[in-house]
Amino acid sequence: MTTLKEIMTGSVTSVRPSDSVQEAARLMRDGDIGNVLVMEDQQLQGIITDRDIAVRVVAEGKGNDCQVSEVATMDVFTMESSADVKEAAREMASRQLRRLPVTEGGKVVGIVSLGDLAVRTDSNASEHALEGISQQ
Repeated sequence: MTTLKEIMTGSVTSVRPSDSVQEAARLMRDGDIGNVLVMEDQQLQGIITDRDIAVRVVAEGKGNDCQVSEVATMDVFTMESSADVKEAAREMASRQLRRLPVTEGGKVVGIVSLGDLAVRTDSNASEHALEGISQQ
């Protein structure tokens, strides 16, 4: 069994809910990443993605100074680092997730993306997850 801990990206970038969307976008640009976790007092509050910025800020004509909390997904599903990759892929598919924060005892320790499933596993986990996400 391959666990999420074995394939996750261990470093995560975060912003506070009150930070500006522009700050989140800068962090994504500088880190060459597509998402930033929304954290308050080391507790996961949500996630903001490059797509959120495009669809919920730019397309809606909101200014870059709007707060992250206005456009981020604030109800985030997580899984423990000891979870099986195949189980995670099923959950990602059924919940239409492209990114999955990974926790240990409630604390965020990493993140797994569809790309991680594709590149870092030898199973069909990513294929299963992608099929579920594509069925929108």
